[in-house]
Amino acid sequence: MANPIDADQLRRWRLILGKDSQDSLSQYSDCGCGLSGDDQLMDEALAAIYDETGDASSSQRQAGLGGSAPRLAKWLGDIRTYFQEDVVTVIQQDAIERRGMKQLLFEPEMLKNVQPNVQLVGTLMSLKGQIPERTKETARMVVRAVVDEIKLKLEQKIRQAVLGALNRNEHSPIPNASCIDWKWTIGRNLKNYNRDLNTIIPERVYFYSRAQRSNNWTVIVDMDQSGSMADSVVYGAVTGSIFASLPALETHVIAFDTEVVNLTEQCGEDPVDMLFGVQLGGGTDINKSVGYCEQFIKEPRRTLFILITDLFEGGNEAQLVRRLGEMAAAGVRTLCLLALSDSGVPCYDESLARKLAALGIPCFGCTPQKLPELLEGALRGADLKVLADRVAHKPKPS
Repeated sequence: MANPIDADQLRRWRLILGKDSQDSLSQYSDCGCGLSGDDQLMDEALAAIYDETGDASSSQRQAGLGGSAPRLAKWLGDIRTYFQEDVVTVIQQDAIERRGMKQLLFEPEMLKNVQPNVQLVGTLMSLKGQIPERTKETARMVVRAVVDEIKLKLEQKIRQAVLGALNRNEHSPIPNASCIDWKWTIGRNLKNYNRDLNTIIPERVYFYSRAQRSNNWTVIVDMDQSGSMADSVVYGAVTGSIFASLPALETHVIAFDTEVVNLTEQCGEDPVDMLFGVQLGGGTDINKSVGYCEQFIKEPRRTLFILITDLFEGGNEAQLVRRLGEMAAAGVRTLCLLALSDSGVPCYDESLARKLAALGIPCFGCTPQKLPELLEGALRGADLKVLADRVAHKPKPS
């Protein structure tokens, strides 16, 4: 028999590899490889999704949740009991994608027990036409929980970033150390340089104004609603609603596949309504969408255009490059976010991304947490390439 190994390590391997590993792993311990009562329940919850083994003659899996609502409810309770929230999110999504367990989303009693997260909202959006009437209100509650969580994390930071950027060109007599305009103060006081002290003694310190002005900038969020962009659409819709709440911005939120949908009205009212107005999937005509958005550009140099797409163009690519190039040349602050999500940059059209980058339009992935920094830099007139390099989402190595 092989040398015994740590019992806890052996237990973990048993849970990872499943029950078919029981006999093989038992040889590494004098006490075998048994599981406690809680471990057995954890093992059953994992096997329901990940155990691919089955009887060869029947071709049936040994594990699964079938169509039993009581069993499914117990499974939901088990995974929430024995796994942390981030792990529950992964297992739920795998249950939907690997096992086709759409009953998680179609029964209100089941939907109430799932862990709300961005990926689940994306799945609900893609299935919205199939959700039974009796479940729609519960589905809205799940989406509302995710929207509120995102807004809680981002709203104040985005407000501070936008207002801080837009109010930098107005000075205030109210002294506040956090609002000192150092560049202007130093420039206006160079004449007061003291050679003996080797420093500037300012005669007057200038501060940025905190006053809000209306519609200083136009911000256009143009979102690709193809299935691969689900997380980005959720974050894009919620941030668009935050922009719409700021009087300093004139905000337009657009979603597109082969058709274009203006979601601005829903954005100003309720981001949940806006998300239910999105139809994930279908083809992609980015050029058509960009052409639609051109009507909202009144002052190019006071317009920020955020295109959220993986750049797989099904329309006229040459015309798309021309349109975006003309927008950038006219002074529109133009950014292409290949992803606005925590999950990293998806597969995208590298050739088209290089063409846009050559026009001065950076194409990169951005986490929601970096969005306030991105907005502030773009509205202040920072170099977009440098800004993109600073805030670009770099996935953690696997």
